[in-house]
Amino acid sequence: MRVSERTRYRTAAIVAVSVTTFIWGAVGVLVKTTSLSGLTFAMYRLWAGVLVHLIALAITRRRLSWATFKACAPGGALFALDISLGFSAVKLTAVADAAIIGALAPIMILFVSGRMFDERISRREIGLAAASFGGVVLVAIGASGSPAWSLLGDALALASTLSWTAYWLFSKRARSTVSALEYMTSVMIAGALTITPVALLVSGWPPPTPVGSDWAVLVVVTLVPGMTGHLLVAWSHRHVESWLSALITQCAPVVSAVTAWIVLGEPLNAVMIVGGLVVIGATALVIVGAARREGEPGRAEAAEIEEDLEGAVERAT
Repeated sequence: MRVSERTRYRTAAIVAVSVTTFIWGAVGVLVKTTSLSGLTFAMYRLWAGVLVHLIALAITRRRLSWATFKACAPGGALFALDISLGFSAVKLTAVADAAIIGALAPIMILFVSGRMFDERISRREIGLAAASFGGVVLVAIGASGSPAWSLLGDALALASTLSWTAYWLFSKRARSTVSALEYMTSVMIAGALTITPVALLVSGWPPPTPVGSDWAVLVVVTLVPGMTGHLLVAWSHRHVESWLSALITQCAPVVSAVTAWIVLGEPLNAVMIVGGLVVIGATALVIVGAARREGEPGRAEAAEIEEDLEGAVERAT
């Protein structure tokens, strides 16, 4: 793949992750409006995801092999753990607070991905990531006095962050050999099989069923942030550094805080606003810097073309 083509794919991957980040920011608010527990909602969401992805496989005339499923199944278990803990967290604590704690994941990924995937990370980018995390801390401080705050909810959000980090890194490695659709179908099936016994053990049989608007929320979460968002991110793993795409998702808490303020009336004070601006600003600087650095190989491509032309002339003469 030539440099210019790699650059186009990388730019598209950054856009895909950015769009998904905005979508994911609203998930916590949607889940909080339902009558179901976080664990039960996660179970229904995963089985709905299984149905949608199997339909997508049938439409595209693809088959999921047993070998592919076995290779991707650990990602499904990690994903099930993440969303069950995450959905439970937003039921107990402020949406903004849970989302802000989740923003720790890019920092963890930043320092692990360099060794795992041999990704280059400059001191400037590390500094901006630290600044972004500082903005996250400001939002957390601003949200901590809210009546919706809960220590247990924050603890679940932290556990969800750890599982999400593991899922992200596993997905990056798995996507080097498996297509995005096959990978996410495997994740949905393995995740649903993992979470169902736990959910039934906690809620009993029969499990609570969605009522009224719960169904609409379930469909929206399954199709938009679920299938569309995760497929976009799974596709992007092949074309952009894992630390950069993870850092972009650090803007999701800002979207969560604003959405929770508009929809649920959760407070949004000056400290949270300043922190959100820091997160967005620092992340934007990282993206711009990465784009400039990626543009440099364009000169290398020109030199490569020039060498090819010179070689052709020499052979002709």
